Amino acid sequence: MANSRSQISRSLNRPNIDILTVLGILGSFVFFLGFALLIPIAIDLVYEGTTWHSFLYSASIAFIVGGGLYYLFKPKQELRIREGFLIVSLTWLFLSLVGALPFFISGVIPSYTDAVFETMSGLSTTGATILGGTASDGTVNPQIEAIPRSMLFWRSLAHWLGGMGIIVLSIAILPLLGIGGMQLFQAESPGPTTDKLTPRVQETAKLLWVVYVAFTAAEFFLLWVHPSMDWFDALNHAFATLATGGFSTKNASIAAFDSVYVDLVITLFMFLAGISFALHFRLLRGDTNSFFQNREVRFFTLVILGGTLVVSFSLVMFNSYSLGEALRYGSFQVVSIVTTTGFGTSDYELWYPLGAFTLFLLFFTGGCAGSTSGGIKMIRWLIILRNTMREIKQIIHPKAILPIRIGDKIVDPNIQRTVLSFFIFYILIFGMGTLIISAFGYDLLSATGASIACLGNIGPGWGAFGPTNNFAHVPYLGKWVLIMLMMIGRLEVFTVLLIFTPTFWKQ
Repeated sequence: MANSRSQISRSLNRPNIDILTVLGILGSFVFFLGFALLIPIAIDLVYEGTTWHSFLYSASIAFIVGGGLYYLFKPKQELRIREGFLIVSLTWLFLSLVGALPFFISGVIPSYTDAVFETMSGLSTTGATILGGTASDGTVNPQIEAIPRSMLFWRSLAHWLGGMGIIVLSIAILPLLGIGGMQLFQAESPGPTTDKLTPRVQETAKLLWVVYVAFTAAEFFLLWVHPSMDWFDALNHAFATLATGGFSTKNASIAAFDSVYVDLVITLFMFLAGISFALHFRLLRGDTNSFFQNREVRFFTLVILGGTLVVSFSLVMFNSYSLGEALRYGSFQVVSIVTTTGFGTSDYELWYPLGAFTLFLLFFTGGCAGSTSGGIKMIRWLIILRNTMREIKQIIHPKAILPIRIGDKIVDPNIQRTVLSFFIFYILIFGMGTLIISAFGYDLLSATGASIACLGNIGPGWGAFGPTNNFAHVPYLGKWVLIMLMMIGRLEVFTVLLIFTPTFWKQ
């Protein structure tokens, strides 16, 4: 009885948002990052042996800061939904700030802002890079192939951890987050809905990671058997593909390997990574209907096929590609953009406008909900299209009751409203990003490309930020704007925007 009264008293006296609990859990994530920072040390000792101390120092800082925060402010009560949103938003920023330390301490990336940009691009699975370019203050960043392999591995590992989500991983392996874990899982997981495979969120997170690891291993072995890739290249590209990130170990991205086989393997796994991993799990368990009858998967496949046909037609008719070359390069680039991976095998800015503009439109699509892809997501586009058709029918039959259906399920009006609000906010943020980047002196095409490339977590954009360029030349203030766009895009707009509203902080 006394314990019950004590719990009620603590609950009544608890602040609207328990900042100390937030700091404690943030500390646990930073502490976990310390273990990830130790992994590249092994790569460095195998190859150059020059940067291991940078990772050791960075890991020590993560252990001290993260462990200290968790020790001082260890959570003692159930997380509430607002605290969950705040933790998720701050976690991606904190991890990027700490994850940037190896780049900066080693001197590989001289500017801390550039190091944070590269790390946020990795964790958010964007794939935009500052490597190989000159910063606005004249600082020269090294070419991708010139930096130590341990740093290349850290970029790819950041992709892989950020793809499924560091928070989902932590919920799967850290029992301390069993309390309130659902709030974090809902806030971090991509897509308008969270597909729970089991009643317990911890078990769901574990199952998703099992599929994620299995697919990564499968792609690694398929790439490794090809003579153009050693085990290091195969592992890094498997990490980047399943995370739909796009960081490569080569300056020329996938084009450097000049292999039809490599292109086909990566295209296949980009496509798979763009589909919900919960559906993959069900398919592997023998539930074929859930996978092949899923309307979002069908729509996703239809968009890719349609885009591939248009782009390939354009390449054959106007760029003098053979049919085989057109299908190879067209399908790869379409899948890469739709899934927001950002790998490249060809400079699409040199394509005839029909093919190039088709790719530009695909920058606003995205993969399926529950995948590692960024962007608006196919399920949202499906709901928007169904809502548009419903409104047309409603004009003709004003008294008819016309619910929106996806398959045999009626879409809840609350979900319809949320999807439409998301779309409006997404376009507004894209427009604001374009406006801000253009204020730094960039032309409209370049500003548009930078904004959608970062907000959509795609990586390469257009103009000054095309597939053969980089983001090094953006002024430092502009880079922080792009860093925020990457974070907003990765956490699907509302998670970040909520913490900037007065309502979020009110009792």
